[in-house]
Amino acid sequence: MIEITKGFNTNAFKEVMKGFMKMAGIDGTSISFVMTDTQIIDESFIENLNNLLNTGEIPNLMEQEDKDEILAGVRRILPQGTLEDINNKFVSRIRELLHICLCMSPVGDTLRIRCRQFPSLVNCCTLDWFARWPEEALLYVSTEFLKELPDVEQEVKDGLA
Repeated sequence: MIEITKGFNTNAFKEVMKGFMKMAGIDGTSISFVMTDTQIIDESFIENLNNLLNTGEIPNLMEQEDKDEILAGVRRILPQGTLEDINNKFVSRIRELLHICLCMSPVGDTLRIRCRQFPSLVNCCTLDWFARWPEEALLYVSTEFLKELPDVEQEVKDGLA
């Protein structure tokens, strides 16, 4: 997750995404990036994520020194690869290893409008709808898990549940 601070803006968001893309594309690190709708302070965040979901890239994100770093990093994996092969490998590793989890509330028009404006949110994502659990079900599940705690009084377990 990213931490939204007072001065957090589109450029800061792009730098965070650039770091995630390098970790996945160069280092081969699996990353799950979680972002909630309250962290979307500018619609350009969604636009960048839309591009990343659709193509595996964010346009005009990488500067020359970043491209050199990508070239050197991916060349270790593809020593005989052409520049195009290296770029394709970088993008394919991002698509394979960088997972984006967007958590948005369906209440109101915001989600519907964003899905219409940014089609990759529907076409390139798996949508999971979570409904509120009944209190009885939550208590049952928590009680079952707490049964496994040794040396804890029943009164404490009931309070935790």
